[in-house]
Amino acid sequence: MLIREAKASDAAHLVRFINMAADDLPLHFWRGSVGPEGDPWAYGRERAARDTGNFSYRNAWLAEVDGEVAACLLGYPAEAEPGPIDPDIPAVLVPLLELEAMAPGSWYLNVLATYDGFRGKGLGSALLARADEVARAAGFKEISLIAEDTHLDALRLYAAKGYREVARRPVVSGDWQVDAKEWVLFTKSVSPA
Repeated sequence: MLIREAKASDAAHLVRFINMAADDLPLHFWRGSVGPEGDPWAYGRERAARDTGNFSYRNAWLAEVDGEVAACLLGYPAEAEPGPIDPDIPAVLVPLLELEAMAPGSWYLNVLATYDGFRGKGLGSALLARADEVARAAGFKEISLIAEDTHLDALRLYAAKGYREVARRPVVSGDWQVDAKEWVLFTKSVSPA
């Protein structure tokens, strides 16, 4: 296994991982951004290939197995002092923003996803170890992440790696089709070197 920094040319993989991690919520928003005639995947790829923004390739690492992209980690610094939630924010995002605000100043692990054919091979554990390294090198003392209550394998992995549940918020689905009922915030102290 090789873990490497993502490149702009990895945007097609990144959008799939970003979308997988949140059960099509990103695709739901990309569709809304491009309208019925646009290509939501192309819109997502453009965002992932940017040099700036939270979902930029510059905030992502990919795990490869035998030269094939297999898994992704994407994270960035959380806001140190989150302000009030903008009343124009879509309701589906409000619970996520409420949870993010409970871990200010942490390194926020936004995406951890593995393609189906590569699950159960230790890639998630390896990428969580990389998250620890990245957060420590950047001077963070805590890592935070939000998962859906239906991602049972991920929830077990986080607990096994020292993440502790901090809070839950109900999923607001609106016209987004999802089975999850709750978002779960986890935090973990960054491991010493």
